Amino acid sequence: MKETKVLEEGDASLLSESLLKIAKRELREDKCTREQSLEQLRNWVLKNEDLQNVRCDDTFLLRFLRAKKFSVPMAEQTLLKYLNIRRTFPHMATKLDFLEPRMTHLIEQGYIFAAPKRDKHGRRVVIINAKGLNPKFHTSCDQAKAHFLTYECLMEDQETQITGLSHVGDFAGVTTAHVTNWNPTEFARVFKWGEQSLPMRHKEIHLINVPSTLKWLIDFVKNRVSSKMKNRLNIYGSDKELMKSVDAECLPQEMGGSMPMREMIELWKQELASKRDLVLALDQSTLLSDRGIQRRSSYNSEKTSTGTNFVSQIESIEGSFRKLEFD
Repeated sequence: MKETKVLEEGDASLLSESLLKIAKRELREDKCTREQSLEQLRNWVLKNEDLQNVRCDDTFLLRFLRAKKFSVPMAEQTLLKYLNIRRTFPHMATKLDFLEPRMTHLIEQGYIFAAPKRDKHGRRVVIINAKGLNPKFHTSCDQAKAHFLTYECLMEDQETQITGLSHVGDFAGVTTAHVTNWNPTEFARVFKWGEQSLPMRHKEIHLINVPSTLKWLIDFVKNRVSSKMKNRLNIYGSDKELMKSVDAECLPQEMGGSMPMREMIELWKQELASKRDLVLALDQSTLLSDRGIQRRSSYNSEKTSTGTNFVSQIESIEGSFRKLEFD
């Protein structure tokens, strides 16, 4: 049966009937809820004296509404935190230009990219290759910018906002330098703030070729995320095991799929080029004050007992990893 396409008012995106059903089932989204919530959030943005030049188009605002299942107050908070993380870490979260030489090199090496085909659930699959990042050349800032760039690009697509993302991380080639490339305090802050601030739906996380020594860090991260996220993280011992959970068409040939990684990377570069102006224009959005953010006790400062413990544990892990050599 041919699907009827629905044109959203004020937006050029076409949503299929099957996509609308997913939105209704998983996000409590329907035409009435969407229109009312958009109006409320848009009015709030326009009237908020702490916001300047923030986009008010449907696609941008729906990022936050869909991530919070159309709870407008929660969407407002996520938008504030999103702008705050960009303001707090401008060296990582702004000037996200894939044509910048260091970014171009990281993308060319296949460190992070989205597979061109969606999986059986309609999700984009983000591929991360540890060996695509040379810690002697690329900094933690380069690494973070590559992730922010990837997610900003993908979140411009309404279908991805609805279906969410899956991740496949290949840790083959990881060295001690990959782990110690990060300042532990900054890693703690970016990790903690990123989880709370970026409007994304992480549906599945699949890791492969994880050295036994690196599992300490994986366990550490798992203990810092929600139980829902923890249950979505899976570690596999081989490509064959991975392919039981991830569609082969979404994996590069080098991981058991059909399309060579080089072709996937070239297609991803085309996608980045098509969204380049939109992503760069996000830098015009400004948070003038963070007074409207409702914080947990340790959100704003690692000086609290929880925050200090979070950082100290990372420092302890980093110290342990400095003594290790990976196969």
